[in-house]
Amino acid sequence: MRVECTDLPKPLDGVLVADFSRVLAGPLAAATLADLGAQVVKVERPGAGDDTRAWGPPFAADGTAAYFDAANRSKRGLALDLSAPDDAEAARELAVRADVLIENFRPGALAKYGLDPASSLAANPGLVHCSITGFGSGEGARLPGYDFVVQAVGGLMSITGEPGGPPLKAGVALVDVLTAKDATTGILAALRHRDRTGQGQHVEVNLLSSLLGSLVNQASGHLATGRDPGPMGNRHPSIAPYETLACRDGLLAVAVGNDRQFRALAAALGAPELAEDARFATNPDRVVHRTELVKELEERLAADTARGWTERLGKVSVPCGPVNTLSEALEFAAGLGLDPVVSVGEGRIPQVRSPLRLSRTPVAEPVAPPRLDEHGTQLREWLAGPSDQPLPPLV
Repeated sequence: MRVECTDLPKPLDGVLVADFSRVLAGPLAAATLADLGAQVVKVERPGAGDDTRAWGPPFAADGTAAYFDAANRSKRGLALDLSAPDDAEAARELAVRADVLIENFRPGALAKYGLDPASSLAANPGLVHCSITGFGSGEGARLPGYDFVVQAVGGLMSITGEPGGPPLKAGVALVDVLTAKDATTGILAALRHRDRTGQGQHVEVNLLSSLLGSLVNQASGHLATGRDPGPMGNRHPSIAPYETLACRDGLLAVAVGNDRQFRALAAALGAPELAEDARFATNPDRVVHRTELVKELEERLAADTARGWTERLGKVSVPCGPVNTLSEALEFAAGLGLDPVVSVGEGRIPQVRSPLRLSRTPVAEPVAPPRLDEHGTQLREWLAGPSDQPLPPLV
C-alpha cells in the first residue's frame, strides 16, 4: 500500500479556484487542480445543482450520482442564484478573491452578472479566468457543446468502429476529458506567467479544438495526403501488428512497434521464419500485407489463451495484454502496486486515484464530493468577512 506524505507541501497550496462550471470538462479540470492542492469552491444552482447530479443510474445508496462524483472530489459546495442580487454579489466577491475562475457558460452570458472575463479581470487583475466552450467564442458561440456531438462533427466517430460498420463514439466522454486536460494545462501556464509578472489573463479552450488537436497522426495523415481516414476497428493505420488478435479463448492486444519486437514475437510463436519473409520483414511490408500477417499469427496464437500468451510474450518484451473488463483493469493496476482506487469515506463512492506522482509536492488525498450547498453557510460568512481571512479548512 502506497503511503501519502501528507505533511509535504502541495503544488498549488494557497491557490483558490472558483468553479462555476458544470457537467464534465470544467469540473474535471477543477478537480485536477484540487488534486494538486488548490482550494476549490464549486458554485451550483440552488435546488438542482450541477446537471450531473441527476445523471444516473448508477447512484450510491445515499442517492449520489456516480457521474457527479467522478469530477467533483475535494471541493467545497456553494449554491448561488446569480439572478438574485445578494447571491450575485457573493459570486463576484468570490471571483475577486480567487486565483482561478473556471466557467463553461455560453459566451457573453456572464456579462449581466459582472462575471465575464473582462469584468472579472478588471476587478481582479491577477485572476486566471478559464472559459470552456463547445465551439469557441466566435461563430460557434451559439452552438451548445456536448461531447457526443463534438465526437461526431469533429471527425472522431468517422475513424472509430469496424470498416463498413456505423460510426461509433468512444466508450467514455473522451472529448470532455481531453478538454479538461487542456484547460488544466492552460491554467497552470497562466499561473506561471502570473507568478512572474503579477498579471492574470483569459484562458480559452473549446471541445472541438481539443478534439482536433488530439487526432494527432490521423489529422497529420489527412493533411499530408488530402484523404480522409476511415475506421479500422482495432487496427493501426501505420503499424502492424498493432491490433487485437484471436487466441484460443479470446482476444490479445498486440502492439509491435518495431522490427526487433516483431522478430521476438515470431520466435516466441515458434515461427522465426516469419521475420525473414519478404512480406513481413519491415513494418511498411507488414502494413501492406496485414491480412496475410494476421492469418499467420492467429493460426499460431490459437495454441494458447490470451493470458497465457501475455505471460510468454512478456518474457521477451513484446507489448501485449488481454482485453480486460473495467474490474479486471482495476485489479491489474492494483497488482502492479498502483493503488488505483482510494476511499473517501464510509458510504461514499470511492475515487480513482490521481495519475500524477510528484516526489517533492505530492498530490492531495481526495475528499468526498460536496452535497449541494454543503458548505454554503460557512462560505457565505467567509465571503461577507474580511478579504484577508483564510478560507476555512475542508474536512
